[in-house]
Amino acid sequence: MNKTIMLANPRGFCAGVDRAIAIVERAIERFGAPIYVRHEVVHNRFVVDQLREKGAIFIEDLADVPVGAVLIYSAHGVPLSVRQEAERRGLQVYDATCPLVTKVHVEVKRMHKAGMDIVMIGHAGHPEVEGTMGQVPDRMYLVENVGDVAKLEVEHPEALAYVSQTTLSVDETRDIIAALQARFPHVASPKKDDICYATQNRQDAVKVLADACDLVIVVGSPNSSNSNRLREVAALKGVAAYMVDNASQLDAAWFDGRTRIGVTAGASAPEVLVRAVIDRIRACGVDAVTELPGVEERTSFALPPGLREEKV
Repeated sequence: MNKTIMLANPRGFCAGVDRAIAIVERAIERFGAPIYVRHEVVHNRFVVDQLREKGAIFIEDLADVPVGAVLIYSAHGVPLSVRQEAERRGLQVYDATCPLVTKVHVEVKRMHKAGMDIVMIGHAGHPEVEGTMGQVPDRMYLVENVGDVAKLEVEHPEALAYVSQTTLSVDETRDIIAALQARFPHVASPKKDDICYATQNRQDAVKVLADACDLVIVVGSPNSSNSNRLREVAALKGVAAYMVDNASQLDAAWFDGRTRIGVTAGASAPEVLVRAVIDRIRACGVDAVTELPGVEERTSFALPPGLREEKV
């Protein structure tokens, strides 16, 4: 039985992840180790371990950072309270927050200044959600699903707006937004959809992949929101779908009777992990590998001043 691996496009690193990793690496080169990073700079175990070996120290509490040290904020963003504490302690800060997350922060502050209550669509406990909700002192509410909308009580239903975590499933947020609009007909939307271009592109690509395959493997760490959403999107298409952190987690039994095996990767998963997964699957008797066509991503984000390459 001929078996084929089909690779989704696009997959893997997005511009925000590329930038966040580059910020940590450049800071280590420029200032020497150790460099302190609040929270995992991106949600991928392999990437974090590599940066730790180079001299990054990942912390959750700024009390663990020596006075005057270099501190980097993760790609997920931080609450204002963290920024204020870093300033009080005289830390040298470089911000690796994804610019698309920063856009949501700006939107939240604008809405709050306009006197609006704000609903955040996202997952409780996720650092991006904590960072976004921490941009304003009050009148912000979290909903995780349609059921939460039914129970939602706000102070000013006539002046209500919503924003979304950037890494959610597009289909998932669509249902929640519809529920918000049904319950609060005047709820205002962001100026632009909050789901980031990379999340959208990878979810669109995995839908195409799932239609062409009888099994989908998503490469991504368990705490990666966008990777989890990719597995869910594939499963909702009726295809067997598994998420693995690395090739060692693959189970040869998954490939029994499967002829078209799809592979994709979350926005924080490096291509080296994808290649290792492909090699492991091929060892199970797969004959060919083919790349599916997809959107070409050309987005890039500049590094912060002080870490950019100096022009000669």
